[in-house]
Order: sequence, then C-alpha cells, then structure tokens
Amino acid sequence: MSFDINKIRSDFPILKKKINGKQLIYFDNAATSQTPSCVIDSISDYYKNYNSNIHRGVHSLSEQATESYEDSREKIRAHFNAKYKEEIIFTSGTTHSINIVSNGFVKLIGKGDEVIVSGLEHHSNIVPWQMMCEKNNAKLNVIPINDDGELDLDELKKIVSKKTKIVFLNHVSNALGIINPIEEIIKLSHENGAYVLIDGAQSAAHFKIDLQHLDVDFFTASAHKLCGPTGIGFLYGKKELLNKIDPLMGGGEMISDVTFEKTSYADLPQKFEAGTPNISGVIAFGVAIDYLNKIGFNNIEKYELELLDYATTKLKKIDGLKIYGDVKNKTSVISFNIIGIHSYDIGSILDKYGVAVRTGQHCAQPIMDYFNIPGTVRVSLSFLNTFDEIDILCEALLKAKSMLS
Repeated sequence: MSFDINKIRSDFPILKKKINGKQLIYFDNAATSQTPSCVIDSISDYYKNYNSNIHRGVHSLSEQATESYEDSREKIRAHFNAKYKEEIIFTSGTTHSINIVSNGFVKLIGKGDEVIVSGLEHHSNIVPWQMMCEKNNAKLNVIPINDDGELDLDELKKIVSKKTKIVFLNHVSNALGIINPIEEIIKLSHENGAYVLIDGAQSAAHFKIDLQHLDVDFFTASAHKLCGPTGIGFLYGKKELLNKIDPLMGGGEMISDVTFEKTSYADLPQKFEAGTPNISGVIAFGVAIDYLNKIGFNNIEKYELELLDYATTKLKKIDGLKIYGDVKNKTSVISFNIIGIHSYDIGSILDKYGVAVRTGQHCAQPIMDYFNIPGTVRVSLSFLNTFDEIDILCEALLKAKSMLS
C-alpha cells in the first residue's frame, strides 16, 4: 500500500470533530492512539452477529467467537514473531501484563537477590516491582540517566551481577520518546544470568519488533497504542518461563482440575486468562494489527520520523522553548517547556485552538524529578498527523506564549 495521508485520515472518523470551533488536531498519540473505522466496525459486528463466550460452547456462535479470538492471537504472534502461539497471553493492557510477571517472580526471588529498573520508566513498570521487592526483601537498583535523558550503560555494567534476577525497562520512553539500547541491555543481562522484561507500550506502534531476534524473555504492549480498543493488550513470555511462574488471577478457564483439596492450572495460554476475557477487544486488536500492516511499518516509521524532524526544527525556533530528550535515537515524541510558563497553562490554551497535547508528569515522576521540573508539554505524533498541523501547533504556541508571558 502506498502511503496516502489523506486516505489514511479518512479512515479515522474522530478527525472530523471540531473542538472549540476549531478542527481537532490530535497530538496525544502516546497516551492513546485514535481508532480507524474498520476496528470500530469489528466491535459492532461481534456484538451484532456472534456475541458469545469462547472456548466453552459447542454452538455456532461460541465456535465463531472462539475462532475469531484465537485468530487474533495468531495475528499477534506472527506480527511480533513469537515462536509459539501459546506464548501470547491476552491481558487488559501493559500494566496488567507487568503485574503478572512481577507477581510471578515473588516465588523466584528471595532475600539478597537484586532487580534492575531504568530511570526512564512509566510508573506501571516501577510500582509493581517495588511491591514485589517489599514482599521478598529484594534490592531494587536503578540505571541512571544523563542530562540528555539517555541511560548510562556504564553504570548498568557496574550494578548488574550474578545477584540480578531480572532487568525491566521500556523500549521507548513515554515521557521523552528516547529509544533505549535494549539489544545491548538484553545481551548484558543474559550474560549475568538475569531475565529481561521489555515494556513495549511506546515502541510497538512506531516500528516492527521481532521478539525472537531480540531474545527477550518478556514483552508487553497495549492495543490502544496500536489503533485498537482500550482494555486489551498482551504479555509475551518464553514458554519455559511462563510455565515457571504462577498466575496472578484464579477463576474459570485457567484451571485443569479443581477439588477442594487442590487446583491444578491449565496449559498455556489459558493459565493466565482467568474468567471471560475482553472478546470483542481481542478481535478488534487483530483487526488493528491488520490495518497497520496494510499501511506498512516501514512507511509509518519513515513518515513519523519526517514529522518529528520537521516539528523539532520548528519548535526550536520559539524563544524560551526547551526540549527534553533532544537526542538522535528517538521516536515521534517531543517533550518541552517554555521558560516561565506552566505546562498545564500551555495545554489549556492549545485546547482553545483545537490542539490536543498531554501535560504534566506523564506517569514518569522520577524523570521530572531528575530535571527538577513539575512536568512538560508532550507532543506525540502519529502517521495520521500532517505537517500543516505542526504549523498550526507552532502558531498556537506563539499565541499562548504571548498571552501567558
């Protein structure tokens, strides 16, 4: 498929919306991407035509729902190149996925063991591990960042050791857009006998990921960052590791045998999918993956980097504007402040012009603490954005600056 921005934008009904009388310009894609009509229609089609529970019925509706649900699992396995279909576990999203792993490591980590987190993490990849460490008296070490917002790998080499049981970090920083050198980190961690979990919430939408090539132990992503619905995501784990850890939730579907004396768990992936899942969401996730692959991730990555370069160049021309994480290796996220103006005030003025951005700490308080700032304005670009929209953003920022200075 050739990259036709006008055709792509016509697939997203929300882009016709007006905000405060202005055409919506959506620059909050890192929080939640917008949803094309084909994905929305798939949810409606499920409820209209074959709404039924899965894996449990022999009637036609249940069989159709089960087939569509499992087809999506195969689509996601193939897209991310997992080795086995059962290594893809459907969850409510990245946070749920990380909690499954951190809970599972409670029995694999003991007093005196260590874990490592990066200084660039979203709270969802910090708090669950802190909770695990508190239960187990394990030590949490942090890979520090430098003044450019990049991880200090020399420091990582000092703190990783045979005591390290797992290293967990994001592929791309949600607050700064920086792409972390995960291949080097995975290799170093494995050399020391440590497992690795990669939070792919911010990377999966921007470029193709090959899980077998990375040789990563766990990987997570959420559908709502990938043009899919909210409330659905997946956890990838190597089969042998998923078999080692206990499930986070108990209930129906995830069992093999239940007596009042003992319960045995089902085989993968059902072991981690207790209860009735978000069936329509899983099906829609598969449709979203199909949609993105039809556009082509090479096309998406190339276009988004062009947008990033254009926006960065224009924003730097605004006096008093400081970009955080202004490095070469990053995705289409620009986090900035204008000297003397609170990010919330800028965001509020931009909204008057129909421009949607994110303001605040972006669930990444340690990053803001490092830079000694209360938060930033975050512009997160997507393949559905245009260069004209960036021009309007910059004009609106100049007006906001004039009003608030």
